[in-house]
Amino acid sequence: MSPLMTTIFLFVLFIFTFSANSQDSDLETDCTNKWIHIRHLSSQFNLDLLSNCSEYLLFDNFCPYLANHGLGQKTHNKSHSWYRTDPSMLELIFHRRMLEYPCLTSDPSQANAIYVPYYGGLDSLKYLFGPEVNSSFQHGLELYDFLVHVDSPNIWSRHNGHDHFMVMARPAWDFSQPLFNDPIVFGTSFLELPEFYNVTALTIEGRAYPWQEQAIPYPTSFHPPNLAFFKSWVNRVRRSRRTTLMLFAGGGGISANPNVRRSIRLECENATSMSANGTGYEKVCEFVDCSNGICEHDPIRFMKPMLQASFCLQPPGDTPTRRSTFDGILAGCIPVFFEDLSAKKQYGWHLPEEKYEEFSVSIPKEDVVFKGLKILDVLTSIPRAQVRRMREKVLEMMPRVTYRKHGSSLGLRSKKDAFDIAIEGTLERIKSRLQEVAAQ
Repeated sequence: MSPLMTTIFLFVLFIFTFSANSQDSDLETDCTNKWIHIRHLSSQFNLDLLSNCSEYLLFDNFCPYLANHGLGQKTHNKSHSWYRTDPSMLELIFHRRMLEYPCLTSDPSQANAIYVPYYGGLDSLKYLFGPEVNSSFQHGLELYDFLVHVDSPNIWSRHNGHDHFMVMARPAWDFSQPLFNDPIVFGTSFLELPEFYNVTALTIEGRAYPWQEQAIPYPTSFHPPNLAFFKSWVNRVRRSRRTTLMLFAGGGGISANPNVRRSIRLECENATSMSANGTGYEKVCEFVDCSNGICEHDPIRFMKPMLQASFCLQPPGDTPTRRSTFDGILAGCIPVFFEDLSAKKQYGWHLPEEKYEEFSVSIPKEDVVFKGLKILDVLTSIPRAQVRRMREKVLEMMPRVTYRKHGSSLGLRSKKDAFDIAIEGTLERIKSRLQEVAAQ
């Protein structure tokens, strides 16, 4: 059996084993207002999509990233916590974690929320990069028909979909093409379909004015299996010598047109020829070239430099958000944002908006690009004692943006991770929605 088929077989086996033996909650858990029912979808909406992992050459061959229930292959054989994780596997990662959620119920009428294990991001590939690019307005219609007319229609009709939620591991912009747009632009129309207006979609990036979606953190490469490994990493981060003032890990910025990445690269190039005397650092700026995706599945390329830097620059790229934001937090590297849509207006459940001044720096990109503001001047003006306090706050945020490994130890499960916080936020959001509907 091929590695791909082995991965799919093991996941299917786990789902059937779970369904047979674990349909109700752990009696020791207080599940008041936390009950979730998992809809039973046809495999065409999730597991069958995994078998197409090598079909979209314009996207990527994502077969290697399916291992370990979506965490990917280990970075090396003896690794316990580090994997070559691809962000597009968040749907698979989330599904696997949902199967061990302690407050599952087989009775949808008892549930406070309904999870739809649909791999919407993977299903969108046939519209974005495959043969159905001219039919992108149809993305989601088959799923809607299944939910409403095929599989227990009363589950949907009970609240007209207001209690349903799903994970879509792409930016919401990719699902926001206007219906019947002519000419067709990149993206599908899933979030534009009136049929799904009531459903909560957890995406890795929301739009400027979100309606259905809520952004949750990108998965990083760090998935600890127990509390000891998590604490070991935190201690390493805390002890790490910060010999570099600021770091940018990414690509772009090579065009002649004014943009914040170009300004960062130019300032970093100029800073490398400057003396670091007076800054308290051995190096003023480090640029880690991650062009063409060479860093995406190789965390060693950027994690070691991040561990040695005080500040990690997080400029917007094709879209406002970056996975690097969460990689940097895991390295204890204070994030520097250049617009609010990069994080502050996105991840309110995981990184509370009122906390940003405590753990991050905000520099308007317009001031850098058009007014000549030097990032170096802003960062060197921050007192070292304040930098230390900010780094401690970053360490406090670390569990909130980590997706721990499925089947993790009881001790680690006592710390809320990105999945736990996403579920809490979803339950609160659905509760609020249902109250609003009832009041109408």
